[in-house]
Amino acid sequence: MTDQLSETFGALADPTRRAILARLVSGEASVTELAAPFQISMPAISRHLKVLERAGLIARAREAQWRPCRLQPKPLQDVAGWVENYRQFWEQSFDRLDDYLRELKAQAQGSKKERSKKERSKKQASKKSQKEKKHVRKPRKN
Repeated sequence: MTDQLSETFGALADPTRRAILARLVSGEASVTELAAPFQISMPAISRHLKVLERAGLIARAREAQWRPCRLQPKPLQDVAGWVENYRQFWEQSFDRLDDYLRELKAQAQGSKKERSKKERSKKQASKKSQKEKKHVRKPRKN
């Protein structure tokens, strides 16, 4: 026996079943109406509907010859609740990553300022030594 959440995810794994659910958002529909957009057989559509029904995502009724299907929101609410926990986790993780990246950027800017300060000092020292070399007289050759 599988749990309800696994049944729901299993049913949602197929794009045809997701499209059927998307159609049912706008209201009840017959099996024939649900099958219309797909290039698959009626038995295949029936199998998809059985999977959705087993997962509790749809309910089927019988009104004379018409068997309308309607969306059941409870399993989708359960999925949304389960996903919400992970959304909060990822938001917190991204917030921590943002803080860390700001910290690294601040450190890099501090290092850059320190490097440029050292480079200016080196350039000044180099200029000073070049000036001193220019003022030193070389002995003449006789």
